Amino acid sequence: MRKISVIFGTRPEAIKLGPLILKLKGCAEYDVGVCVTGQHNEMLYQVLEVFDIVPDRDLELMRPEQTLTSLTCCAVEGLNEHIQEQQPDIVFVQGDTTTVFAAALASFYNRIPVAHVEAGLRTWNKFSPYPEEINRVFATRLADLHFAPTETSRKNLLRENVEPERIFVTGNTVIDALHMAVRKVSERHVEIPGVPEEILRSNCRIVAITGHRRENFGEGFRNICRAIRKLAERFGDTSFIYPVHLNPNVQRPVYKMLDGLENVRLIRPLGYLPFVRLLDSSTIVLTDSGGVQEEAPSLGKPVLVMRDTTERPEAVDAGTVRLVGADADAIVEGVSELITNKDLYESMANAVNPYGDGRACERIVEALRSFFAK
Repeated sequence: MRKISVIFGTRPEAIKLGPLILKLKGCAEYDVGVCVTGQHNEMLYQVLEVFDIVPDRDLELMRPEQTLTSLTCCAVEGLNEHIQEQQPDIVFVQGDTTTVFAAALASFYNRIPVAHVEAGLRTWNKFSPYPEEINRVFATRLADLHFAPTETSRKNLLRENVEPERIFVTGNTVIDALHMAVRKVSERHVEIPGVPEEILRSNCRIVAITGHRRENFGEGFRNICRAIRKLAERFGDTSFIYPVHLNPNVQRPVYKMLDGLENVRLIRPLGYLPFVRLLDSSTIVLTDSGGVQEEAPSLGKPVLVMRDTTERPEAVDAGTVRLVGADADAIVEGVSELITNKDLYESMANAVNPYGDGRACERIVEALRSFFAK
């Protein structure tokens, strides 16, 4: 029996790896272990409950106001110990977090193969997003199997001289997770804590907002808050619902500048199912998140991305996503256009999502079997 260690640390990783872990655990030939670093501990376990996944080990690495340097050092040391104890046949990582880089490096030091899910995303700017762009570049150099979500990602990997036979275009596992979540939401009543049910059941226009990117800390988040405040004043019949990330660099400007506005609801971070319901209930999505750029278009929601670059150009090309940066005027203009221009709204809402058909996990398992058969 082949031994697999799946390592992750944040909520987005848990969402995208959840359905894959379940698929791997359903294969009799694999012994699957789950190790988490606790990079987003509270939000991480909310997601794991949805998939009924209990980690075999939690390194609990996060500390208040922790620097990237200290997190990286602790992660490499802790994961090196875990890998030496477990001696897996392969380690799975997903995306571009500090956990991904640390796990790939520790695996390399122990001569353990690495499978990188969501490989090949690039902005070609090492500071945008920061530090994610460099994390995924390093992960590519260390990985043995590369599961690219799109053809564009495959081409990026080929451009960096990754061997073609090690690249598999699978679609994105976030769509697999989303399909599972939508089914669960339809089968049960899922509340959104902090949001009255009458808002969700009415025809009220909703702008769903998420924001957490490190490169937006400081003036970027102040600009984002200025834009939301102006939009809330301009469109009094619209509800702006913002699950505020727990990072103090996000909490401080958001609560200082937006708390108390009648049609702005600042709520705690949501569990995965409530968040999917919020996306599904929304009219427009305003975000700096990567995963939301993939999820919301599957639900027919136009997305405005509060970043200057995106490693997901397929969505921009398809017309489901527009970049507005952390620029107050551009954010206000972008949201206002979607609210007032029906044709523009319909063109974005009805564009085809380029991120897959919900069968990415199935394709990854098939590729893994081929890898072990060699």
